Amino acid sequence: MIARRAVLLMGSALALTAARGVSAAEAEAEDAVLRTVLAGPQRAASHAARDDQRHPYESLVFWGLRPGLSVIELSPGSGYWTEILAPYARMTGGAFGVGVADLTDPAVSDRARKGRAAFEAKYADKAFFGDIRYLDFGVRSGPLGPPGSVDLVLTARNIHNWLRPEGLLDKVMADVFAVLKPGGVLAVEEHRSDPLPQEPGAASGYMSTDFVIAAAARAGFRLDARSEINANPRDNKTHPYGVWTLRPVRQGPAPGETPPKGYDRAAYDAIGESDRMTLRFVKP
Repeated sequence: MIARRAVLLMGSALALTAARGVSAAEAEAEDAVLRTVLAGPQRAASHAARDDQRHPYESLVFWGLRPGLSVIELSPGSGYWTEILAPYARMTGGAFGVGVADLTDPAVSDRARKGRAAFEAKYADKAFFGDIRYLDFGVRSGPLGPPGSVDLVLTARNIHNWLRPEGLLDKVMADVFAVLKPGGVLAVEEHRSDPLPQEPGAASGYMSTDFVIAAAARAGFRLDARSEINANPRDNKTHPYGVWTLRPVRQGPAPGETPPKGYDRAAYDAIGESDRMTLRFVKP
């Protein structure tokens, strides 16, 4: 079964590359680069161990990653995608930037500033990660780059964080739209509330697919495709600590706190990571 799945995935990648008019040999070489990066020593063991839940190969093929692209990742967290995208750009002649804490904003917390410094230090080895551009990104930040200069912008499991303060989500979408080239892609992975309604402020971390699509559409994006790559039918989205109850955060009762009624850590762990939407938007 595993071998057959690998063949099918290889076939999907080759079909996508071949659709751009490259030869089968070129398509196979491009596919091999991505697989080499995914298996590379630059990846943290804790990140690679999550691949069966995050599906990085399938997701990046779906979003249309290919050699030579200019890519921006917003709010990279622990660097799961950074460890893939940065070396991929280095190996294929592309460019890679990360939108992190806005150091130009005096209101940015000291914790956020230290977090950005630690992140930059973590990925400073140019032999692995190349020249990563660090972009000020936040409530008051300016453009993400020159208008129409980027091919792909990725945001993974972040949009729920941009509902506060009011207006931030629309600002982010507008900034992404401005920096992308015509035909450029906004790649989205987000915790999915469907079929349950989205809670006010997405307090649980889960968001409605329709809400996300509408936010992108307000900025001018067109939904190009959606995928069930990151679907998880085991996730019923009714956890006592929201999506953070599940892996990898595994939030639970504080020391001395009485667990919520029905709290069952083993059951939450068995779910795995959240059910997620995987969307590809295009700038017309």
